[in-house]
Amino acid sequence: MGSTARVAVFSLGGTIAMTPGTPGGGVVPALTADDLVAGLAGVPVELVTRDFLRVPGSALTFADLIELEGAVRREVDGGADGVVVTQGTDTIEESAYVLDLLWGGDAPLVVTGAMRNPAMAGADGPANLLAAVRVAGSPAARGLGCLVVFNDQVHAARWVRKTHTSNPAAFVSPEYGPLGHVAEGRVSIPLRTARGPLITPGPERNVRVGLVTVALGDDGEAVRALGERCDGLVVAAFGVGHVPAGMVPAIAEVAARLPVVLASRTGAGPVHEWTYGYAGSERDLLGRGVVSAGRLDPLKARVLLHLLLASGAGVRQVAEVFAQVAGSGS
Repeated sequence: MGSTARVAVFSLGGTIAMTPGTPGGGVVPALTADDLVAGLAGVPVELVTRDFLRVPGSALTFADLIELEGAVRREVDGGADGVVVTQGTDTIEESAYVLDLLWGGDAPLVVTGAMRNPAMAGADGPANLLAAVRVAGSPAARGLGCLVVFNDQVHAARWVRKTHTSNPAAFVSPEYGPLGHVAEGRVSIPLRTARGPLITPGPERNVRVGLVTVALGDDGEAVRALGERCDGLVVAAFGVGHVPAGMVPAIAEVAARLPVVLASRTGAGPVHEWTYGYAGSERDLLGRGVVSAGRLDPLKARVLLHLLLASGAGVRQVAEVFAQVAGSGS
């Protein structure tokens, strides 16, 4: 891939594409992909634009992202060397991981957006898009799955998190840091992650995965309620994987019927396996058939569980894939 790399830019909306709506009202998605790339200069790539959606990040669905991955695949099959997706930041840490689990190509697939809309002073969208296009057109980014580019940093979709409501430096990878950077127009990615398994969800499968965040004094009734209405459940537990003892019967009951994944609400560090042995400890819960999320945070664990169930996976396969994907930082 040389100076004539072809990069396709898919616009989904989000803050990066928002302008003021009615007088006195807030900003809404309005800009097209052509509008977004119009201000880019000095990028030695051929740009093609695709208006895929024009919605806030909070409105995106699994179905949207599955459809998007198909469109990305067709674009690459048609000659694109890399793809950039612009979207709202509310769901980037989840949508990028969805794409990472679906996308099997070597061509770079890069997600970016903006924390400041174009009407604000210091809007970060143009700089983020410029860096993302450079990464998508770089040979250094090939074979890494889905990447998230913000603030001139390159993050692996599996580990990146949004950690602030409005700061332009909101996207970080808490344990591992960025894989690389963009500086003076050059892309440097000295670190590489191993690709995880690809998941192919069945288009006819509509699944519902619940997420319960454990809090002080929790009695487990939310777990019971969701267990009656969901196909799978993620429990975002205290610390290394602990819940109040009063929650244990509810979790055990639900885990006997459907996959229950144990993650840590801290968002960094692994769920432990054998350190603690009291009622409600990680050892107690795992012994009752709960699946460890390993190092995946609760949001990423929910994404993985959703796609696995949508692909027809049973409890055993869910446990095997989580052990493979979440068991290491590679």
